[in-house]
Amino acid sequence: MQVAALQTVPVGASEPASDDELLLAAVLALAGRPGWLFTVAATWGASPRPPGALLLIDADGRETGSVSGGCVEADLVRRVQAGDFDGEALPRLISYGVDAEDARRFGIPCGGRLDLLVERVDDPAPWQLLHQRVAARGSLRRRVCLATGEASLHPVDPKRPDTAGFRFDGSTAERCFGPQLRLLIIGAVHIARHLVPMARALGYRVIVCDPRRERLADLAALGAELDPRMPDDCVRALADDRDSAVVALTHDPRLDDMALLEALTSSAFYVGALGSRRTQQARKERLMTLGVTPEQAERLHGPVGLPLGGRTPAEIAVAIAAELVAVRCARVGQVRRWMPSGTSESAENTWV
Repeated sequence: MQVAALQTVPVGASEPASDDELLLAAVLALAGRPGWLFTVAATWGASPRPPGALLLIDADGRETGSVSGGCVEADLVRRVQAGDFDGEALPRLISYGVDAEDARRFGIPCGGRLDLLVERVDDPAPWQLLHQRVAARGSLRRRVCLATGEASLHPVDPKRPDTAGFRFDGSTAERCFGPQLRLLIIGAVHIARHLVPMARALGYRVIVCDPRRERLADLAALGAELDPRMPDDCVRALADDRDSAVVALTHDPRLDDMALLEALTSSAFYVGALGSRRTQQARKERLMTLGVTPEQAERLHGPVGLPLGGRTPAEIAVAIAAELVAVRCARVGQVRRWMPSGTSESAENTWV
């Protein structure tokens, strides 16, 4: 069969930017005009957005980001345009939902409360370094002192990643700014057809790697980036940081093992592979004969995905997406405990 030339998409060319990248770009676009940055400092009860969520509003009322379901944003735009925050040089806290009427007015669930840190942004220059670091797939923590208004940038310890990304003690707020999450899928297989849109919806930049160009061509319409290089080359180039994940789906050791050899020794926060428990054990033993240490081999998530009992490609894709969320939230052990203690291999996502 003759295959048309595959048009691969360069990394970053078609994928949406992360929330952090969009907000930093909006700060730089102020170009000296005033703007106000609102950070969710604390929440009580149910909340649409977690602590650390950001909203930038410029003097014209344009919004980037969000801190609630919409009603609070509308009130903040009104207050910005009314000049309520104009005379404040230092950051300060404002609250929504302090009483039942306030909560009802702004759509905050019963018993909920939202505290926001307000900062005026006049000079985008201090944000330039942060923007450059994130664009280069690096991370920095921004620390703000409420008493002095001093803002400073600090490195993120790669050995102690902060999955929450935000800390607030009442006097100092710290938030981690980082790049968009990246998912490298090894294998243009049926599961990938379902996993690509799910991962994109979760905010991942998705790359599908498969040297079998005829298979890649079938996924061109999904919006993922396509890379026909060998799997080990793709992992080295695209997935060696703590904001990247690698999932091997070909079920072909000649391709999966190449990727896993690199991924298990990389900084990727998640490495998973399709296959039954028996397949995973044999795979680990094989990888260890090729130089992977026992500790590195134990990083492998397999059978891939949370044990939801699914068997179809779409169901397995759901399980993989769910496990990515659980690992990022550092709750994979808690989620797995939901399953009965006697869960059999038939309930896992083996698909052999």
